[in-house]
Amino acid sequence: MRKILVIGSGKSSSYLIKYLLDKSEEENLLIIVGDKNFSHAQKLVHNHKNGQAIVFDVFDKQVRENAIENADIVVSMLPARFHIEAAKDCIKFNKNMVTASYVSDDMQNLDKAAKDKGLVFMNEIGVDPGIDHMSAMKVIDTIRDKGGKMILFESFTGGLVAPESDNNLWNYKFTWNPRNVVVAGQGGAAKFLQEGTYKYIPYNRLFRRTEFLDVEGYGRFEAYANRDSLKYQSTYGLDQVKTLYRGTMRRVGFSRAWNMFVQLGMTDDSYTIEDSENMTYRDFVNAFLPYSPTDSVELKFRHQLKIDQDDIVWDKLEELDIFSHSKKVELREATPAQILQKILMDSWDLAPDDKDMIVMYHKFGYELNGKKHQIDATMVTTGEDQTYTAMSKTVGLPVAIATLAILNKKITTPGVQIPITKEVYDPILKELETFDIRFHEYEVPYFGYNPLNL
Repeated sequence: MRKILVIGSGKSSSYLIKYLLDKSEEENLLIIVGDKNFSHAQKLVHNHKNGQAIVFDVFDKQVRENAIENADIVVSMLPARFHIEAAKDCIKFNKNMVTASYVSDDMQNLDKAAKDKGLVFMNEIGVDPGIDHMSAMKVIDTIRDKGGKMILFESFTGGLVAPESDNNLWNYKFTWNPRNVVVAGQGGAAKFLQEGTYKYIPYNRLFRRTEFLDVEGYGRFEAYANRDSLKYQSTYGLDQVKTLYRGTMRRVGFSRAWNMFVQLGMTDDSYTIEDSENMTYRDFVNAFLPYSPTDSVELKFRHQLKIDQDDIVWDKLEELDIFSHSKKVELREATPAQILQKILMDSWDLAPDDKDMIVMYHKFGYELNGKKHQIDATMVTTGEDQTYTAMSKTVGLPVAIATLAILNKKITTPGVQIPITKEVYDPILKELETFDIRFHEYEVPYFGYNPLNL
């Protein structure tokens, strides 16, 4: 049997492993799932006759090398910083490799070695990055094939809670790594292009500069800018575009409320708070407010951030129970961001019956025969439950489909790469549609150039 080694059985692996197990009979596959937590791996293998769970520690050299040497292809679902350990062994033992993560400098440095050995190292083949690349390049290539010239590209993605499970005032729950949500946007100003002008939004203004988006059947969303919208400008062949913007989607009102935490400094991850384990949630909030011998924490909070008593933002803050006298932080030497994450997880974790939702929105502006056109494309996918989430579906299925295509030599171009060529995106997008992951495209009036926007 052909052996596929899947390293990591976290939240994004469920659909990936299910897809491969479902294909195992007809494709003559043995799916080996390795994880430090054996029970996690065992749960997803689910006693399938063509599945095997193993204990796998990526830093255990002997275990890692043995597993990779015995595999026909390797899929790493580990945190991005750990891929390189497996990748070096894939070079050593001549194994193709697939990940959903951004291409790191260390991974890119293996490009020549992979090409010399004819190995495919496919990265960024999840949802964002992944489905965003493939769906965007499909439309961009179609526009170019008919002689069009790209002048605008905007792309937005949101991991959100599905409407039927949307039962808090924030219209939000954690559907992926909570830490990444809390520290999103930090590390420098957001950078993008608008009508040929470079634009920058510092972190302290990021959540007050939002764009509205309407998705048919799902209502209105808002989006704030990603840190570097220009990262894929050359990769997509968009060096001549006038507008290039990538952002993160939330329900309307989220960003304004989140900005309260940013302004107080609660999302800071650069220092630790003394005696944090003995703090109550109320103590934590009060640590960021001025001293007053008479005013309550609530009153100081409202005065500091100029929040009216009847403002919905205040209701959102109270819903999180951040002024609790009794709830303890219970984290030693914690950063503000770590404490805020713990507070939010009390309210924003998915309940057993909750469903999540992935929303993606692209805008393509182009010139053809002297006339400007615009295409908008939207995709919405809803999860089934806490295990088979929309996040795991949209991350795991592209990884799985690409893995099988590489194993079957349908994708053969060697080297460290991302899924932006027709060889890759055409068959994968087509198969994703059979899982109801599809884009709906609309011709809309080009919104045009408005000098007031500059």
